[in-house]
Amino acid sequence: MGSNENMSASDETILFATNRTMGDATDCVVSHKNTQFPITKVAFDLHENAPSPGVHFCERLSVNEYSILGRSQFFARLRKHSSQQVLLYIHGFDNLPEDTIFARTVRMQQLCNQHDPRLVVVVPLIWPCDNDIGALKDYWDDQKAADASESGFARMLEFFLGWRDDQSDVHTSCYKRVNIIAHSMGNRVLRGALENTSRRTTVEGLFRNIFMVAADVTNECLERKESGHVIPLACRNVTVYHANDDLALRASKVVNLMNSVVSRRLGHTGPERIGKTPANVYAIDCDDFNNTLDHPKGHSYFLTGNRSAHENDYPVLHHMLYAMRTGRVDANPITRSKRLSIDYRT
Repeated sequence: MGSNENMSASDETILFATNRTMGDATDCVVSHKNTQFPITKVAFDLHENAPSPGVHFCERLSVNEYSILGRSQFFARLRKHSSQQVLLYIHGFDNLPEDTIFARTVRMQQLCNQHDPRLVVVVPLIWPCDNDIGALKDYWDDQKAADASESGFARMLEFFLGWRDDQSDVHTSCYKRVNIIAHSMGNRVLRGALENTSRRTTVEGLFRNIFMVAADVTNECLERKESGHVIPLACRNVTVYHANDDLALRASKVVNLMNSVVSRRLGHTGPERIGKTPANVYAIDCDDFNNTLDHPKGHSYFLTGNRSAHENDYPVLHHMLYAMRTGRVDANPITRSKRLSIDYRT
């Protein structure tokens, strides 16, 4: 949840999409109806956490230097990328672009490249977290922004899938598999976006893998007829990474009691009754290392935290890479679960 990082974002170019408000070199808000691209020297309005009515498809050139490419140029660049797959990254609560999101994107891409430089390109999808002081106020403001981002992120995901599935020109069609990693409150954004999409079209089988890490949603939400029932329909595999001593989610449960939400969080316990979830849902227990890799909160264990002697240990990422590479989740096929160790490798 927090934005403290033990790494810095390099000058590596990153493609990203966002529904944050962005301004140009004259501090004017860039309209989502603009058709003249690229728009250079744009900046995030970090004081505005109301979602933009449209979606911007952009490129990060270096630290605090961005351009809006427009949808056509963005997807042309993505199509030409040497990667075989795309990993869309939906960040969590209290994450700002340079402080957290791009730093994590750079690190995730570096680790993926060490495993296989042609496997996947990481593309962050950025929603408008608040820039205020105060954890409780940020949590409520960000929860509102997450819910308000549903329609924008639904359009964003539909653009990605429309691009991938466009068969109008065999020379430009793209066959890259698309995966999603959603962290913390980003799972709330994902759930709302897919529910929004399902009201207009089918979502069945849209993605290869959806990875729900430390998910700040209720632990029964993946069951049939529950709020996130559409998530398993949308992909081949849903992998839930959870840790019982995730202190950030323990606090989230207490905060949500104010809104009469009494269920424990999915990222805390895993699915409440996995037998009532579809057969493509898997629960991966990260209790053995979450606080070791991210002390004391045990929440951002998938990538960051206070690693010291464990700078080479990324068990969640290794587990994800196996699923992206093979299309299968490394778990007990009967219980649909696995307890990861800190030195997990594939």
